[in-house]
Amino acid sequence: MGEGMDMAENESGTVMLPPAKTQEAFVHIGFAKARLTRGRAFVLAILAGAFVALGASFMLMVRSDASLAPSISLILGGLAFCLGLFLVLVAGAELFTGNCLMVIGALDGRYPLVRMLRKWAVVYAGNAVGALLVVALLLIAGFPQMQGGSVGELACSVAASKAALSPMVAFARGILCNVLVCLAVWMGSAGKTVCDKLAAAILPVVAFVVLGFEHSVANMFFLPLGLAIEAVFGGATVALVGVASNLVFVTLGNIVGGVAVAAAYWFVYGREDRN
Repeated sequence: MGEGMDMAENESGTVMLPPAKTQEAFVHIGFAKARLTRGRAFVLAILAGAFVALGASFMLMVRSDASLAPSISLILGGLAFCLGLFLVLVAGAELFTGNCLMVIGALDGRYPLVRMLRKWAVVYAGNAVGALLVVALLLIAGFPQMQGGSVGELACSVAASKAALSPMVAFARGILCNVLVCLAVWMGSAGKTVCDKLAAAILPVVAFVVLGFEHSVANMFFLPLGLAIEAVFGGATVALVGVASNLVFVTLGNIVGGVAVAAAYWFVYGREDRN
């Protein structure tokens, strides 16, 4: 199977890596991530949080257009949201959800599990800082008042619906979301050109947005934005307890979904043959 895929790669001239080679690449990618100093990882994580927040704000702007049919609005919003992961993949940044694929290198014995968990903590904190910085800048820029105030109304509605999710629903949606996100990162990393990375990321990201799955880093933007808009302009639809519950259970779900993808590919392509 691997030889056939390599042959197809040479004959077609494509620069996409086959799955076995992608798994090998992620061992090295994870090792490089594990070796990053806390300072560098934190700055790159701030960038990733900001990138995802920019993609999310792009989505809110698109979906606030009431003239669009609901299905078209969802699809176009999903396409707009792709901006965040595209920037992470091409410009380079540390995204917590994508870093769940570091499990591949840990299972391969390239770095201890504790080091990976510490790096996750640093990246998660940096992602939150980046998302909150974009929230602050958007408030200063008058983002909620755009489109006649419909952008702010939609932002509060999105935040309120997320905060109202039960823990089990948030957890399940978090698992499903990061399965798709990690597959997007996996396929995007297999590509060598900008076009390859964009093409690989589009469908999984659009799918999780349209299906209503939950992304912890995106929610670090959506939920504080809703709270901030209501604090400035009035309103009480976004429950603070619901915000905390959503972030906790969505994060746990994202970890389970990402680890499942990483472990599956390591089991198939990375572990030693024990037969």
